[in-house]
Amino acid sequence: MNPFGQAAILVLCLIVMARTQHLDTIGLLCPLPVLRVIKQMRDLQSGDQLIVKADDPAAHIDIPHYCHENGHLLLDVQQSQNQSSFRIQKIG
Repeated sequence: MNPFGQAAILVLCLIVMARTQHLDTIGLLCPLPVLRVIKQMRDLQSGDQLIVKADDPAAHIDIPHYCHENGHLLLDVQQSQNQSSFRIQKIG
């Protein structure tokens, strides 16, 4: 018998089954980075993650706004020099 219950098993299965994809939008300017994110997210399953690299300053506005408007989770944003990395989890 599992001491953590069925919910813990479900969460573990989702974590194991989730995929992580990468999208490099370095050199692309607004609105292309977020348009590429939208296209890539269509191919993902719920729970999958997308890591996006971008150097367009507008990506700091566009990508979080896209996530908020579409119900996806923006798990992490990291800035290094002139590049940013966004970790998005698809919901739904």
